[in-house]
Amino acid sequence: MSAVDEILEKIEALTLIEAADLVKKMEDKFGVSAAAPVAAVAAMPAAGADTAEAAEETEVSVILASVGSNKINVLKEVRALTGLGLKEAKELVDNAPKPVKEGIKKEEAEEIKKKLEELGATVEIK
Repeated sequence: MSAVDEILEKIEALTLIEAADLVKKMEDKFGVSAAAPVAAVAAMPAAGADTAEAAEETEVSVILASVGSNKINVLKEVRALTGLGLKEAKELVDNAPKPVKEGIKKEEAEEIKKKLEELGATVEIK
């Protein structure tokens, strides 16, 4: 069995949270992003702009500050937005304030905020 096949088997055995942590660590270590290439082109800074400064302006986080009275519907929406399993999404909702999504475009963050606030949750964009 090749090294690639062994790694693939180990990745298949990871939980969703472990896989997400692996992706985040690989992005940090190698300076890459798992985002679609189209998004990378759209996020490229203007000529002469500082790359780190441009990234800070375009990447924001959506923070679930409080769930409100409609917890079940908020939980369903968090699952739909993040792709998390029921257990992971419930932990996120139960332990608010927590980030729902990080490192996303401001437009996407505004859409997520709108969806969650319609369900009664309190959401912050940072």
